[in-house]
Amino acid sequence: MTLTGTGLSGATAVRFGSTPAASFTVVSDTQISAVAPAGTGTVQVTVVTPGGTSNGVTFTYVAAPVPSLSSITPNSGATTGGTAVTLTGTGLSGATAVRFGSTPATSFTVVSDTQITAVAPPGTGTVQVTVTTPGGTSNGLSFTYAATPTLISVSPTQGPTAGGNTVTLTGTNFTSASSVTFGATPALSFTVVSSTRIDAVAPPGTAGAVAVTVTTPGGSSTLPSAYFYVSAPLLTAVTPAVGPLAGGNTVTLSGSHLIEATAVRFGSTPAVSFSVVSDAQINAVVPAGVVGPVNVTVTSAGGTSNPVSYTYLAAPVVIAISPTQGPAAGGNTVTLTGTGLGPTTQVLFGGTPTSFTVVSDTHVVVDALSGAPGPVNISVVTPGGTSTPVVYTRVGSPNV
Repeated sequence: MTLTGTGLSGATAVRFGSTPAASFTVVSDTQISAVAPAGTGTVQVTVVTPGGTSNGVTFTYVAAPVPSLSSITPNSGATTGGTAVTLTGTGLSGATAVRFGSTPATSFTVVSDTQITAVAPPGTGTVQVTVTTPGGTSNGLSFTYAATPTLISVSPTQGPTAGGNTVTLTGTNFTSASSVTFGATPALSFTVVSSTRIDAVAPPGTAGAVAVTVTTPGGSSTLPSAYFYVSAPLLTAVTPAVGPLAGGNTVTLSGSHLIEATAVRFGSTPAVSFSVVSDAQINAVVPAGVVGPVNVTVTSAGGTSNPVSYTYLAAPVVIAISPTQGPAAGGNTVTLTGTGLGPTTQVLFGGTPTSFTVVSDTHVVVDALSGAPGPVNISVVTPGGTSTPVVYTRVGSPNV
């Protein structure tokens, strides 16, 4: 308290009633600062100098309430200390100490009679936090020191840019984890399975590596470049886009983001085999299928691509030939009738390719080749296979 008056410079005593002040300092001839001793009721404060004793001024002792704590937030922190906590209660305005167990807080600030902010000192285990005021020491609230987490591994180490996949984090001291982040982005959700495992759902991200961080009341642990976002594959073409029902032929898939491919499928059937040539190309061996189109897709850690169409073709069938014979010198045309002739790529006349015209899926007109008199096989080749040969007979010129 501050005493103001005149003739105070030679003060030899300050009394609260008959009790000397706990201490006092003469600031000037007109001011003294003094620390009140313990007391009760209303007393007269006087100053004694060689010139005599001053008049008295009234000072009233008021009973200080015992502080009471109702909550502490957060109620856990790192063993290294430094956690800022907020204490809520009553009768806190005169606080002279905040203790975590028997250790004083690193620092504290009285915000109001109902709130104090304090910085936890280093410690271990669970301790009682108390506040001391002139009215006494409060009840204790539990504060738990948590060990710093250690993130050891992430599995899988890559996933789609769209996120949504589950990633398992392995390490130590994961209990009470408060956040998991991929780069700067929080996980969509996470579950603390045990003190050594967390299952987290990866958020969306951009292609490339990011750090993964686990935060607990004990601190944070970061594994740099622990998770790689992979772009979903994109297909633009399959060449050739048709093939036989038996499969076994090789097709080339073109697109982008193909380098991480883990599967190639024709409909729901996996390719017999595939090889990644580059980020833009995959060569795949087609599996067997049924007549008609199927969607071809590529799957990687980044997801499954858009589909491109591939069509399974039945082998061509030649039902009839007209005419069935002609001059050995050739030069005439022959009409083949059957099914699956539309995609004809070659007609073999006695094993030799000949020119042809596709009229429809059921008719092909071919040019007869010259050759020795006698029967010759004609077959049609399409991406679906080769037809069963039909016989055409070359007839020699008559001799007289």
